[in-house]
Amino acid sequence: MQAKSSLQVPFVDLKAQYKTIKAEVEEAIDQVLENTDFILGRAVEEFERDFAQFCGAKFAIGVDNGTSALEMALRAYDIGPGDEVITTANTFIATVLAISYAGARPVLVDVDSQTYNLDVSLLEGAITNRTKAILPVHLYGQPADMDSICEVASRHGLVVIEDACQAHGARHKGRHAGSLGDAAAFSFYPGKNLGAYGDGGMVVTNDERVADKIKVLRNYGQREKYHHLMKGFNRRLDTIQAAILLVKLKHLNAWNVARRQHAQQYNLFLDGTYVRLPIEADYAQSVYHLYVIQVEDRDGLKTHLQEQGISTGIHYPVPIHLQPAYRDLNYAPGAFPVTEQAAGRILSLPMYAEMTPETVATVAEVIKNYRM
Repeated sequence: MQAKSSLQVPFVDLKAQYKTIKAEVEEAIDQVLENTDFILGRAVEEFERDFAQFCGAKFAIGVDNGTSALEMALRAYDIGPGDEVITTANTFIATVLAISYAGARPVLVDVDSQTYNLDVSLLEGAITNRTKAILPVHLYGQPADMDSICEVASRHGLVVIEDACQAHGARHKGRHAGSLGDAAAFSFYPGKNLGAYGDGGMVVTNDERVADKIKVLRNYGQREKYHHLMKGFNRRLDTIQAAILLVKLKHLNAWNVARRQHAQQYNLFLDGTYVRLPIEADYAQSVYHLYVIQVEDRDGLKTHLQEQGISTGIHYPVPIHLQPAYRDLNYAPGAFPVTEQAAGRILSLPMYAEMTPETVATVAEVIKNYRM
């Protein structure tokens, strides 16, 4: 039996990040406890203001998670039963669940083989007279080809809602994710580039009507307590989470710079090997929420890394159309060949801002030493 490696490299190290901001976070939480404004308190308003400014948008509305952010954005544009929303086959299921929760039908398209984002050349063929919106995903922290997507949407009178749940701070031709479509949804799941200490989400938009509707929808359909204008939801961002996120937002740019540096190191160390490296589009500045490689013997390499104490992930091993939950979409195996091929080859390497150059080099060396 092989001895356990003394090397331990986590996939994400939230504790390392917490240690660097511990005092700030504790002070922010203490302030909420002193104010006792736990629901839609002062920190929520402050975080909404600062995050909107960060994204280059006019409005930001805090909600309970990224899935809710997507759903609330769809509902705010009156998208529901009988409507279709086009999105990518290569994404986390929450993207598609949000469409289902709103009552609409997800229509999937395959992805570009270089960026793993929505293949714009396939958009026109997916549009029908029921299509109401396009929901591109900025997967792994890299913006989709938004100029081309918005051009198609404009021609057909469609709403564009960005799934920016992995793209806090990412840029498309210099503009931040969240300011590129009609609205955008963010997740603050703990492992994200900007993560809460629990769940959280945000809708960002320049449309005041949409922002106002989401504010009402998230809070039981009321503007004034006990006066309900519509059948709303309990989808509010907790004040404590907003206070934590306010602290973290100040550090986000620096954390994203560190992630990009780690990605450049991986690229340098792994260039010319059997590994296919991630490709950054010329219009994009990725924030590398995930650093995803492709290899032929993915499962073998994953096991090899695990044996050496290095944790990895797969994002995502089963495409949406092959999930039992979405058999009702009636897509057969082979419907999205790029997505399906990627699902069997992709591997996400350790990536977090607090990694050291030595750790990146060690992970790369273990990969290079693997013999398929």
